Amino acid sequence: MATHPCKCGYLADAERSCNRALLCGADYQAKISGPLYDRVDLFVEVPALAALELTKSGTGESSVVVAERVAAARQVQTERFEALGAPGEIRVNAHANGKLLDKLATLDSQAQELMVRAATTYKLSARGYHRVLKVARTIADLAGAGPIGQKHIAEALSYRRVDVRQNLSRTG
Repeated sequence: MATHPCKCGYLADAERSCNRALLCGADYQAKISGPLYDRVDLFVEVPALAALELTKSGTGESSVVVAERVAAARQVQTERFEALGAPGEIRVNAHANGKLLDKLATLDSQAQELMVRAATTYKLSARGYHRVLKVARTIADLAGAGPIGQKHIAEALSYRRVDVRQNLSRTG
């Protein structure tokens, strides 16, 4: 699912945004229901790049390196689900539910503490809570970690939707 942050699409661009920027963004995003947002695992804001930025060579990991790490994480997940006796169609963390999710998403004590605080602070629904666990498990798999740690939960939470209306009520 891809959306613009507001009707004009320039909410984060001070030079091009409309004169109703924050309210426009809040109104536009309010048209999508909370339960629908709850079904989205990752919210990533991608700012526009200037033409000059497009001509520079990248300094991050190459696609080949990332693809290898993803393939290794998927293999770990497949083996984990086979060892747990999961049905054959369940091969990735995103498909795990219920008791199966409880088995694969074990949290260390600090991660558990953070998850409880986040669930309370952000008023996570049960679906939202479980989505954070699945994303955190995948982040831990990509890092080659065993149990889910506090940093994995923190990163998974960073991908949750920021409610513009909440931010407006805090500042205004």
